[in-house]
This record gives sequence, structure tokens and C-alpha cells, in this order.
Amino acid sequence: MNRRNLIAGGVAAGALGASGLALPAAAAPKPRRVQTGLDRLVADGFGILAGQKVGVVSNPTGVDADYRHLVDLIHESGRVNLVAAFGPEHGFRGSAQAGGSEGTGVDARTGITVYDAYGASQAKWEELITRAGVDTVVFDIQDVGVRFYTYIWTMYVSMVAAARMGKRYVVLDRPNPIGGRAYGPMMTPEFTSGVGLKEIIQQHGMTVGELARFFNAEFLPAAAGGPVDLAVVECRHWKRDMFAADTDVPWVMPSPNMPTPDTALVYPGTGLFEGVSSISEGRGTTRPFELVGGLATDFDYHWSDRLNARDLPGVRFREAYFVPTIAGHHPSLLNKLCAGVEVKVTDRAAFDPIRTAVAMLVEARKYPAFAWRADSYDPVRPYWVDKLTGSSRLRTMIDAGADVDDVVGAWSPELAAFERQRRPYLLY
Repeated sequence: MNRRNLIAGGVAAGALGASGLALPAAAAPKPRRVQTGLDRLVADGFGILAGQKVGVVSNPTGVDADYRHLVDLIHESGRVNLVAAFGPEHGFRGSAQAGGSEGTGVDARTGITVYDAYGASQAKWEELITRAGVDTVVFDIQDVGVRFYTYIWTMYVSMVAAARMGKRYVVLDRPNPIGGRAYGPMMTPEFTSGVGLKEIIQQHGMTVGELARFFNAEFLPAAAGGPVDLAVVECRHWKRDMFAADTDVPWVMPSPNMPTPDTALVYPGTGLFEGVSSISEGRGTTRPFELVGGLATDFDYHWSDRLNARDLPGVRFREAYFVPTIAGHHPSLLNKLCAGVEVKVTDRAAFDPIRTAVAMLVEARKYPAFAWRADSYDPVRPYWVDKLTGSSRLRTMIDAGADVDDVVGAWSPELAAFERQRRPYLLY
């Protein structure tokens, strides 16, 4: 029987035993049942919020196992006095692109006011909390585990404001979709910004509940004069070695260009290409952050060949061509044919997204058209990649010809120190 007949007959060529009989296909591991903080809050009848005026910080990801949103569940329960919601970057309904928000308005389903809180300062948060009459702030957003994903800084600043006002803060925890390991460089005080307000590692490997505990002990005493009255409703059955695909937690896009857990897996590394003016990170394609490339007149198939020759663990690179349909940080590439790579993760456990991105940057830097993105609004710290990585070190090392091991090795001591520092705050 030839291969065509094997396939036509419904038996894969690799599924025959020594006797020539078909063997059953190996069953895919069943996703583990994980309860999020929201699932546990609902099961408990919202008891932790009883008798309080509640303001919710959330977006479309704040759903339970049946995709019902926290705000709707609270409103329908009649057990909690819900007085406001606060929308982060991309807005409460998640419709705005990067760097955007939806403004302040009234939620049609519940009738509550939804305040625009993207980029709000501590003082602005205090004003919003006062205006809404909030006693307890509840945070429920699916983070993706990366320092430059802004939701954790919305949480941090609102925690500072709540602490200064004597309010309560409740975090409904969710699994980190890219696991519990930490990778990458530390933020330095000189390069803090909206994509990294405090000193944590680039891929922090913590849940939002763990980060809230970390922030409360490490940063709030100086920022707010003391910790906030914090409660974390923990997940159940999540382990640090689990990825999103290992659990049954519903996936809702945390932002318009974070469509799948696969996107989140590569984002800690390929997000750095927001700091390269000549290369798009694939916004406006169906595979943002997995597709990376520059003008087809400037970049070519050698990029993928050189990367595959490095035999990086857990990843392969496909020569790829695409047309960005969202300008994002690269308006000159809008609707232009780009050539580059598609990042294909072959082993999640072995894959290091930041080391992989360093290799991509080192090889891309060899093209004459390569250029770091510089922003005129900040002449003292103009390079966006420095804000993303936490210092000028990665950029200057790559410019000087350093290879991957040199760049990655430079942050090993600070990564080890962070892993020790975070240990008391881990819940899982």
C-alpha cells in the first residue's frame, strides 16, 4: 500500500505497529481544571466584597469559566454595591489600539460609569476613586507576564492611590499564561516609564496576585507611606510550570494584538522589535509578534537561515512575507511588503523568548537598513528599546558587535537576585 492509500484509508503512515496493524493515536493531555480568583469569588457568593462600595479595574479578560464578565456577575448578584469600573490601556471593552483608550462613558448593560484610567497618575487615580465613591478597588485582568505590558502598572499606580486614601485593594488572581519562570534584564531607575515603572525583570514569571504582594512590600512603603490593605483571591490547581495551553482557563484577547496564547509566548522577546524603527512586529496581521520583518527590499531569507543555523532551543524560524495593516510604531512600513521570519515555538519548556529575540536582533543588526527607533519627545532617553529592556546595555552591546551569550550573560546576576527577591511573595 502506498502513502496515498494509507492516507486515503484514514491511517497515518507513522501509526502502524510492527505487525502492520494500526495503533491508536496518543491522546493529547487533558487541560487541567484551574479555578481563577473570579471563579472562587463567585463560588463564595462575593462574600469578600459584602458591604463595600466597589470599583472594578478590568477589561474583556475579566471573565469566569463560562465567559461571564466580573462586572456583569457583580451587578446581577445584587450582593455587592458596584459603583464604577475603570478601563486600562485599550479600554474596558478592549477596542482601542496600542497607546489608546476608550474614554469615559456609561456601561450599557449595568448603567455604571466606566472611567478612562489609562496612564492615570496617582493623583488622577485618587480623583477617580473619590469621584466614584469607592471603598474597595477590585483588579481582574489577564496579564501576559511581561514588564512592558502596561496592565501591571495600572495595578501598581491604583494600589498606591488606594494605600494613600486608606482604601482596600482586592486582586482576583489569574494564571500567568507563559508560566512561572523569570527571564531577561532588570529595569533600572534611570529608564523607568509607562512600560516599566519599577525595578522588576522583563519576563517576571509571576501572577498579578504575586506581583501585587511584591509591590505592596517592596515599593508601596516608599511610594505611599505604607502598604495597602491587600487581599489576593488565589487560583486553585495552577502550577508554575503550566502554560495557558495546559489549563482550561478561557482565553480572551487581553489586547487587540494579543490574539492567542502563542502570541503571549513569544511576546516577551519579539515585543522588543517595537524598539526597531525599520522592522515591524507584525501588527495588523493574524500573527502579531510571531511575524517579524522589514521592507522586502532591505531584508531577506538569510535572516531565517542564520537564525536556524544557531539551533536555538525550542524554536525554529520560517522565512516569511507579510504586509502590516496597522501602522503602530512603524508608519513607514504600513501596507508595504515586508520580509522576515515567523517564530515557531517547538518546545515551550525549552524556549527562552528573550534570548531568542536577542539572537534575532543580533542577526538583523547585520543588515544595512537596521535602525533603532528614536523618539523625539525624550531627547535624554530617545531609544525606545532602552525603555523596554530597562537600560541602554542591550542596544549598545549589540551595536558594539556582542553576540548572544555575551548579551544574555550580562544580566545573569540581576536575574538571580530578582529570583531570590520575589521568592517570599510567590503563591504557587
